[in-house]
Amino acid sequence: MLGSVSSLPQQPQHPPSRGHMVVCGDDTLARRLAVELRYVYGERVTLLLPPGRDTTRPELPLTQRARAVALFGRMSAAMNRNGAGGGSGAGDTNAGVEAVRIMEAHEPSDEVLEEAGVDRAAALALVYDDDELNIRAALTARRLNPRLRLVIRLYNRKLGQHLETLLDQAAAVSMPGIDPAVLDASTTVLSDADTAAPALAATALTGSSKVIQAEGLLLRAVERTPPRPGELADPGLCTLALLSSTSQDPAGTEGSDSSGDEGPQLLPDRETVNAATGRGTVVLEAISQAGPDRGPSRMGGRGAPLGQVFSRRLRWSALGVAAAVVALAVASVITTGDSPLHAAHMTLLDLLAMGDPAVEDADSQSRQIIQLLSGTAGLLLLPLLVAAVLEAFGTLRTASSLRRPPRGLSGHVVLLGLGKIGTRVLVRLRELDIPVVVVEEDPEARGIPLARSLHVPTVVGDVTQEGVLEAAKIRRARALLALTSVDTTNLEAALYARSVKPDLRVALRLYDDEFATAVYRTLRTAHPQALTRSRSVSHLAAPAFAVAMMGRQILGAVPVERKVMLFAALEVAGHPQLEGRTVDQAFRAGAWRVLALDATPPADRVPDLAAVQPYDPLGPSGPGGPDRPAGLVWDLHPGYVLRAEDRVVIAATRRGLAELLRGQHSVARR
Repeated sequence: MLGSVSSLPQQPQHPPSRGHMVVCGDDTLARRLAVELRYVYGERVTLLLPPGRDTTRPELPLTQRARAVALFGRMSAAMNRNGAGGGSGAGDTNAGVEAVRIMEAHEPSDEVLEEAGVDRAAALALVYDDDELNIRAALTARRLNPRLRLVIRLYNRKLGQHLETLLDQAAAVSMPGIDPAVLDASTTVLSDADTAAPALAATALTGSSKVIQAEGLLLRAVERTPPRPGELADPGLCTLALLSSTSQDPAGTEGSDSSGDEGPQLLPDRETVNAATGRGTVVLEAISQAGPDRGPSRMGGRGAPLGQVFSRRLRWSALGVAAAVVALAVASVITTGDSPLHAAHMTLLDLLAMGDPAVEDADSQSRQIIQLLSGTAGLLLLPLLVAAVLEAFGTLRTASSLRRPPRGLSGHVVLLGLGKIGTRVLVRLRELDIPVVVVEEDPEARGIPLARSLHVPTVVGDVTQEGVLEAAKIRRARALLALTSVDTTNLEAALYARSVKPDLRVALRLYDDEFATAVYRTLRTAHPQALTRSRSVSHLAAPAFAVAMMGRQILGAVPVERKVMLFAALEVAGHPQLEGRTVDQAFRAGAWRVLALDATPPADRVPDLAAVQPYDPLGPSGPGGPDRPAGLVWDLHPGYVLRAEDRVVIAATRRGLAELLRGQHSVARR
């Protein structure tokens, strides 16, 4: 039986036992992370929240504590329903685990962290929205407990790398001789914006393609509609999920964890896939090595400097004058018999009014006509030069200002909001060379300098005001990404955009799950032919933070309707569900599937699996041979037996990955 949620406010007087996990934060991510650790991984959790209401969402009447209790109550009820249904292989992972202990404090000071039991805890997550607050708390926690596993939320990636190195060095000094593998997992710096941005950008780009990229490793999962009668669906490399049985029905289930049997099924077996007629699928279509990281390109393309200084009309005018000069020079060669060089020279002199007039009797009539035409072309050259000078000065004057959307722009993505999430999504879209128009109400927003440096067209204004979306060319856009921090603003923008363009692809960022479900179903019903997606950043990011709390890192998260599938790298040793089994035997439907094998010898492996090069099939021997080549093997034979020294890439559900990690911890304790 699950721990009681109603007694949460009365639990702080009991000191936490050793080995628990502490989560400190001030927004939705902290509450979701506590739910993930408690109800998915079965860990004892202490949740530290600030008193009063959520400062990021003051319009909500409930306090932080009340919202957390309500979230735990909904999760507990859902778990009880699932347990009563007797799902396959889904036992009660929380039996005997006490409920989440909730504490309230304005900030994680030394006294507060000691009261939360950080000196005895196994892991601490610092997920405040303020980077400085997270850094101060991390330094304090490392001093209180050098063995503590730290997971820190930072938006500044460069600062995060330096902080991770500093805290790991502090742990190494405090614990001489520590295992390098343990030290590597001692401090993990993550960004919820970086975790969620690829999924949000992929939704705007294709609507149904999810891309996971981690330092060169590229996984691509694609949604496929049900095949028509007489057609055979391409299974790809493997089937990752079955979509809702009513995904083609606008009034059907919304695909959340509470959808039941009609909801999406993650990692189904072959029999289930063959029997699921009329259901869409998510397949692993392609796996390739991404190119080297490169900065986001400017909107101008290869000819950006010339295109940004001079307008297209001026460039075409200059091209016309040049063509006229060439034509006059050719005519001079034909009519006078002069050499091409001399004819071009005389034409330029006439153009600039520097040559002798052709008034002598010896001058032919054709020469006189060409001279008159050259003089006329020279008259056209003067206003062209003046316009070029004025445009150059105008470009220099407006170089520090935001670009307006050009008149002929079409097929672009309209991005609402340039906060932390919107800025990361903008970078991702520009890396993919997708044209973007940004709408931001605050001219001092975090992402405005980035939009200015990338010369991204930007409309400054309230998206709820009339004419703002029209200025962003919403009628000719391919998609709308509403990523502001206010649910009602995102919804209002989506509804207005759909009234202007009913088939517009829309992705909404919504905080409240129940509200997101209602919006998702209503928009599908009202616009059955248009793609609608609702995304929660905390829902996408919480699994990555939870896995890091367990001492692992995931390669990425793929949203399947309103569920999440995780990709992770695991050592086979210590996992009885994998070790000594064939690839086919290790597969557990609805839990995990082995996708790839790292063929690199254990002594030569790098900690970051994503940096491993592709497998060379022309090597001296295949996987399992004594001199097997290094690399990732994606086309594993189902009969290959997984050995203790192997490292594999798996696709897993949240509960499946939790079971694997719990199994490893129990083996380690024995």
